[in-house]
Amino acid sequence: QVQLVESGGGLVQAGGSLRLSCAASGRAFSSYAMAWFRQAPGKEREFVATFSVVWNSGSTDYADSVKGRFTISRDNVKNTVYLQMNSLKPEDTAVYYCAAKRVTGSRRSSEYDYWGQGTQVTVSS
Repeated sequence: QVQLVESGGGLVQAGGSLRLSCAASGRAFSSYAMAWFRQAPGKEREFVATFSVVWNSGSTDYADSVKGRFTISRDNVKNTVYLQMNSLKPEDTAVYYCAAKRVTGSRRSSEYDYWGQGTQVTVSS
């Protein structure tokens, strides 16, 4: 069982930066691929970024809409995954969710077993 708690959301002006954190409790954090998804009002939840387990590939993957602006990272000692968001745009406004699944990351939300409660990010123009 893994419990996820996001933090770091808020209101920021376009062009600004935020860093989201997701603290995981439970066992074997290092064996889970971690991901960020987001959901804007009236839209479906969409993939943002994922970080597979280090011993499998340690690979990262990003949605095209955030590539070059967002960076996902993880600290297996602190059991935390981060999302550094730079050059934010109004279209990045959404509730951001952290998710976990075994080993290999995926862009499909249905493949994730554990979810946080979400943190609101609002980017003003």
